Amino acid sequence: MKSKREIVFRDLGLMEYKAAWDLQEKLLHENVAVKSDSNSNSADTTHYLLFTEHPPVYTLGKSGNKSNVLMSDEELAANNISFFHINRGGDITFHGPGQIVGYPILDLEKFYTDIGRYLRNIEEVIILTLADYGLKGDRSKGETGVWLDPDVPGKERKICAIGVRCSRWVTMHGFAFNVNTDLSYFNNIIPCGIANKQVTSLSKELGKEMDINEVKEKVKRNFERIFEAEIVKQAD
Repeated sequence: MKSKREIVFRDLGLMEYKAAWDLQEKLLHENVAVKSDSNSNSADTTHYLLFTEHPPVYTLGKSGNKSNVLMSDEELAANNISFFHINRGGDITFHGPGQIVGYPILDLEKFYTDIGRYLRNIEEVIILTLADYGLKGDRSKGETGVWLDPDVPGKERKICAIGVRCSRWVTMHGFAFNVNTDLSYFNNIIPCGIANKQVTSLSKELGKEMDINEVKEKVKRNFERIFEAEIVKQAD
């Protein structure tokens, strides 16, 4: 029986966005270097799953439009909100406390070389996690991410944004799952560049503050299931 792929897990806690971005770049480049070294074995690449929460920050994808940020640079500074134009796909989104931000650094050549399938699988991880809480997560045609009631005009609400980058089939960036997120921050942007649609959180849908560590464990278990992998904690 084929052994499961191992994914090294690290919970980074609350971390500034730039520090987490730098760490992702480091891990991605280490894996790309292994793949580029003719003397190395591609089996030497390492898969990671990083969880973190960020202080309030708006991030704009490489094809995004800054007009989707409805605050000036001065207003951002006055409200202690950071802003980064970054190298993932997608448009504008928000990261902040109470949100599970997941950064998978995977060598997709060990899984499948299909970015569309990868995005759908990340969505499925969140859809399964919502099902654990009795909620029906779904996809919205042509819009990456996870939604509730995407086909009910006026009731569509996004609960998880997804945007990734891939180099030599090694991934970075990932998903932002609203758990106990302060949703008022989304009023200052056009989330993902999609106007007239709501954003929600697990706590809003269930009407109570969630145990974020419990939610993290469910996301991890569903990630293992969908990616047919074993998540192992990195040794200290």
